[in-house]
Amino acid sequence: KEDGLLAKPFQKAKQGGVVHRQFAAEEWDREEARKRRFHLIAMDAYERHKKFVKDYILYYGGKIEDFRRSGANDKTDLDVIRENHRFLWNEDDEADMNWEKRLAKKYYDKLFKEYCIADLSRYKENKFGFRWRHEKEVISGKGQFSCGNKHCDEKEGLKSWEVNFGYVEHGEKRNALVKLRLCPECSYKLNFHHRRKEVKACKKRGTAVPNSKEPKIKKTKLSCSEKKKSKKTTHTDQVSSEDSDNSDKDSDNSDAQDGPSDADFWKGPLQEADEKSR
Repeated sequence: KEDGLLAKPFQKAKQGGVVHRQFAAEEWDREEARKRRFHLIAMDAYERHKKFVKDYILYYGGKIEDFRRSGANDKTDLDVIRENHRFLWNEDDEADMNWEKRLAKKYYDKLFKEYCIADLSRYKENKFGFRWRHEKEVISGKGQFSCGNKHCDEKEGLKSWEVNFGYVEHGEKRNALVKLRLCPECSYKLNFHHRRKEVKACKKRGTAVPNSKEPKIKKTKLSCSEKKKSKKTTHTDQVSSEDSDNSDKDSDNSDAQDGPSDADFWKGPLQEADEKSR
């Protein structure tokens, strides 16, 4: 009676026997799935991927090497620039631009193209390598205030040279006139087979004397009639100057004849006469 009073209306009847096998299997699978889900959520994406790969190899067979990707075709930005780099870009090169060419062109725009850096290691074969300077070399003065050879840092006796650089690029032969500065030893290597053109500073003609402060008078070309008139005026000026000199001389002579000179009047101070008192 007490058990009947304590029994609740929604309470299931107790089974004294063993549960069915199928029911036990379902409950087991449900519990295992809950545990597996908990462990998978705790993993990151890479660990979860490795677990799935291991389970696949465990259940279906195979090797772990079959799942590793090949890195033979991988390229870095530097590899892409090396493949698509050009010493000089023209309009035809910029016609069909893909992302690889745009990357190489962007690198080319950052280079400084006033002086070149040269590789003279194969000068005896008359083969040279040239490239443009980057920002760090410009700041340090490499190639302009120091020798432009790749393996030389000499700063004394530098000379500027112009070289007609012929090269083959992407199966096309091209030429470019480049300028570089080299020390005497590297200049000898550059001119080992034949002499290149040396660039010298142009000196201005007719430089003014720094001490002279008088302004310059521009000379204008005169016609024949103007030249004749100028000759006549100079002749009349000379005649008038001679007449004025003669007149000055005559006036001096007349002054000498008219009266005594000032020296005649000066004979000493006046003598005062002493008056005797009466």
